[in-house]
Amino acid sequence: MLKRVKRLLPVVQMAEEAERDAAAKLAKTQHQLMHAQSQLQGLEQYRGDYQDQWQKQGQMGVSGEWLMNYQRFLSQLETAIEQQRNSIKWHQQNVDKARDLWQTAYTRLEGLRKLVQRYQQQAQQLANKIEQKDMDEIAQRLGLNRQRHE
Repeated sequence: MLKRVKRLLPVVQMAEEAERDAAAKLAKTQHQLMHAQSQLQGLEQYRGDYQDQWQKQGQMGVSGEWLMNYQRFLSQLETAIEQQRNSIKWHQQNVDKARDLWQTAYTRLEGLRKLVQRYQQQAQQLANKIEQKDMDEIAQRLGLNRQRHE
């Protein structure tokens, strides 16, 4: 029984390494997603500030050229925001894939750990049975020896 456990230990170690790698990749993709979300928030904040500036400037009167520049820049900003939203979707998909890979690696590792534990329990039970058998034999011999001396 212990031989099976010893043979499985390298497999368990490899599974532990795979699970750690998958967890690290998941953490990295989550960090990238959070960074992309932060960038989107910054762009949206900048757009809001820019629109506030437009309203203030518009109250004082603006030239046609200023208005065209404003609209062109706002259009570019909207394009950047849309691209960032697409980036967030892409990063979210990466997080989902990384989470699936980690869950698979974790499930495999836990299965191997349970198998090793079961083998260890079986080995312990076998050792206990052998020890009990030995103790019974010793007790039986001692009993026979006492009967002979009486």
